[in-house]
Amino acid sequence: MNIHEYQAKAILREFGAPVAAGVPVLKAGDAAAAARQLPGPVYVVKAQIHAGGRGKGKFREASAGEQGGVRIAKSVEEAEAFAKQMLGATLVTLQTGEAGKQVNRLYIEDGAAIDKEFYLSMLIDRATSRISFVVSTEGGMDIEKVAHDTPEKIVTFSVDPATGLLPHHGRHIADALGLKGDLAKQAGELAEKLYKAFVAKDMELLEINPLIVTKDGNLRCLDAKVSFENNALFRHPELGELRDLSEEDEKEIEASKHDLAYISLDGNIGCMVNGAGLAMATMDIIKLYGAFPANFLDVGGGATAEKVTAAFKIITADPNVKGILVNIFGGIMRCDTIAEGVIAAVKEVGLKVPLVVRLEGTNVDLGKKIISESGLNVIPADDLDDAAQKIVKAITA
Repeated sequence: MNIHEYQAKAILREFGAPVAAGVPVLKAGDAAAAARQLPGPVYVVKAQIHAGGRGKGKFREASAGEQGGVRIAKSVEEAEAFAKQMLGATLVTLQTGEAGKQVNRLYIEDGAAIDKEFYLSMLIDRATSRISFVVSTEGGMDIEKVAHDTPEKIVTFSVDPATGLLPHHGRHIADALGLKGDLAKQAGELAEKLYKAFVAKDMELLEINPLIVTKDGNLRCLDAKVSFENNALFRHPELGELRDLSEEDEKEIEASKHDLAYISLDGNIGCMVNGAGLAMATMDIIKLYGAFPANFLDVGGGATAEKVTAAFKIITADPNVKGILVNIFGGIMRCDTIAEGVIAAVKEVGLKVPLVVRLEGTNVDLGKKIISESGLNVIPADDLDDAAQKIVKAITA
């Protein structure tokens, strides 16, 4: 689960990390009052969307001005004017794609006199099952570009969970960033606070870009991006209240209600599969035959007919879907259950696009019989290769 910058900074503030004072704004009319709560005289007005590249982004509406989603205001009046331009407008960045995202929230923050900019992040290293730090002297820019162009400027290390964060980890960060004296001490203290926050809140990612040194010689987290491990949210009901559904795909929201693993993609063949590995293989073979999947959808190993029906409804709700491929290998999941769910869904929502069904495994003969006797226009397939070819042919015919 992702949260907004201002929410991430509120969490970091709880753990004592240095962040500037700021006030979230939902209505343009509240912008002036928000700015007056801050020291000033310089304010930063930031669009709050779940996407990076806000500063370099462009608003689709001409009325929003030519500046991006992060603007420097030199007066309360200017901060208010920016808020009026930005709220409700659509911001397009490299991460949003051409569709962009509507800005429904702003964060007005006290300005900072910047001396240096760094990059610091924490994430779970799947290879070592440890929390890893990633630091670089190249802050304020895309870390992917740094990794591609100058990988030697990125330093990474992992923390042994048996010992937790130790003083030498903080010294390692300070050395990597070239910090000496009091700044090196601050780096160690910051690392300790961020590590505690990361572990306590079951974070999946914590990114500070940039981490700055102010003109008066202090470290400050100028930006903050945080995402949490979904499977641990039951331990943190307070975090669930931070979820902004307007930032999420409606189909993904509906899928989460039925405990379905669903991710919307840009293709035109809807996929319903049981098992993440099989789902990935299904998407790969669709691309092999020249088409593109419209989604990743794993109904799980123990799905009910009702769950399958919900999955089918979600797929058909996507206007980009021109064909559907159901690919089931029945182990725990029985093929007759899938068949019953598909038939129920088709009868309820109708079938306006080609549907190819490939079943294999437990009760496969019964599943095939249910589909063949349903009277529906379903194209059967013998194996995955056959299914992929048939659905691609069906949508291109």
